[in-house]
Amino acid sequence: MLVTMKEILVRAKREGYGVTAPNVQSEDTVRAVIEVAEEYNAPMIIDVNSFIHPDLPWFIAMIRDLASKASVPIAINLDHGKTYEDMILGIRSGFTSIMVDRSDLPYEKNVAQTKEVVKMCRVLGISVEAELGHVGQGQNYDHDGSNNLTVPQEAAQFIEETGVDCLAVAIGTAHGRYKGKPHIDFERLGKIVEACKDTPLVLHGGSGTGDENLSKAIQCGIQKVNLATELIVAGKEELEEFIKDPDFDKWKLVPAFKKGYMDRLGHYVELFGQKGKAWTR
Repeated sequence: MLVTMKEILVRAKREGYGVTAPNVQSEDTVRAVIEVAEEYNAPMIIDVNSFIHPDLPWFIAMIRDLASKASVPIAINLDHGKTYEDMILGIRSGFTSIMVDRSDLPYEKNVAQTKEVVKMCRVLGISVEAELGHVGQGQNYDHDGSNNLTVPQEAAQFIEETGVDCLAVAIGTAHGRYKGKPHIDFERLGKIVEACKDTPLVLHGGSGTGDENLSKAIQCGIQKVNLATELIVAGKEELEEFIKDPDFDKWKLVPAFKKGYMDRLGHYVELFGQKGKAWTR
């Protein structure tokens, strides 16, 4: 069942659970995500970067076809749309949700460009995610883990000015592999949740952040957690174990990778309280 991200996250906020948002790279990872969603009877958000496929409209058409046949709610979100061209390509390709990422710009420019995307998407029934503060890279965590964090009252003002459906916040996580131990500013998160009231919040950089931190973040008010690196690594590790057998079956290489990927994603579905939260129309 194909839905918008707003539909999924509004329910998650109301009922107090989190939703995994795995980043997909291929048909196999798309199928893995949907299979996990159906196995756990859970709503799911599929994140896709604009650069991940040379023919994005074809790739999204394939995902839409699989998602529309799924027995559970599935949203397809353009992750980190950086340019106007990204937005238009995302809309034309058939995403049900768009992330407009202007988090590296000054506040006023972030607001102005985000508002423009919201205006386009609202009339098309496409939900919009934006980012305030800036989630950096794990390899530069000494700097990125404590700089450009989200200011609570500024976040509330940003939501009011732009009308976004959900907001990604910077509270100490980072993309990719952490160089160092992640430190999450839960006090800041609590203030953001209080300031932003009914708006669902998003955590980027879920990989490597740790079960305790992620579980606490959801309990404190995060609804969506983006995952990429950790799922791919889990698939890679399962595949490496599989090929240790010199007589391995070459036709089972992709299923081996999928197993590792799916097992790790399933772990987070349970951890976030997402299991059994699917609905029907």
